[in-house]
Amino acid sequence: MAQINYPLSVAALALAALMSPADAAALREQGDPLASARWEDMRRSFLADAPVLFDPRIKVIAPSTAENPMQVPVTVDATGLPGVVEVVVFADFNPIVEVLRFYPDSAAALLGFRVKLQQSTPVRAAARTADGVWHVGGTWVNTVGGGCTAPAAGKAAPDWQASLNQVSGRQWSEGPNASRLRLRIVHPMDTGLVAGTPAFHLEEIEFRDEAGRRLMRLRTFEPVAENPVFTLQPGIVGQTVISAGRDNNGNRFEARIAP
Repeated sequence: MAQINYPLSVAALALAALMSPADAAALREQGDPLASARWEDMRRSFLADAPVLFDPRIKVIAPSTAENPMQVPVTVDATGLPGVVEVVVFADFNPIVEVLRFYPDSAAALLGFRVKLQQSTPVRAAARTADGVWHVGGTWVNTVGGGCTAPAAGKAAPDWQASLNQVSGRQWSEGPNASRLRLRIVHPMDTGLVAGTPAFHLEEIEFRDEAGRRLMRLRTFEPVAENPVFTLQPGIVGQTVISAGRDNNGNRFEARIAP
């Protein structure tokens, strides 16, 4: 199990003093709570030598069993942790481990999306706060597998390129989902693991208000599911949100999502 250094213990004690007794008891320093054989590889790859805490305030919501490994719904909710500046999402046992990163800026640290999984795996989110500490949460998802090596379904249509990067979206301005926004982008999100099909995926997506203020930025990678759907909480109500992005072949899109 991972050994935690002295500065991390100080950070954990300080955090525990601010948390409820139940949450403080769940703040682990004694190794990976998901007991993954690849946790140390994940820590070195994504978190390097920075302090790391397994933190119950970082919630990764996904089905315990996913029937469709090409479209596994995941929601990362780090809104219980103040001062989040970056969130990285990764799946320990995927052939392409990194799923996406998002930078909340003016939006809430919350993002829903779908992911491709090759086999049963922990799906994790690590949220970095301004003090450089990574707060990690995650969940196991069991699946029959094969999601990363199956071809994109939409490319079976002969005219699929005509709809590439078409965007649809919705904002909620009232009710329990007020200030929620949902964006769907038509894109095959090819992993490059299917013979004869190179990697072809969205790379960068931004959300801004009409004044140009950035609400959230995403960096997306091959394991994001085909025709991605993103759900976020930009923190504004009754205003148009502008979304723009590009894929790794330089194709761009821009859309205005009215309330």
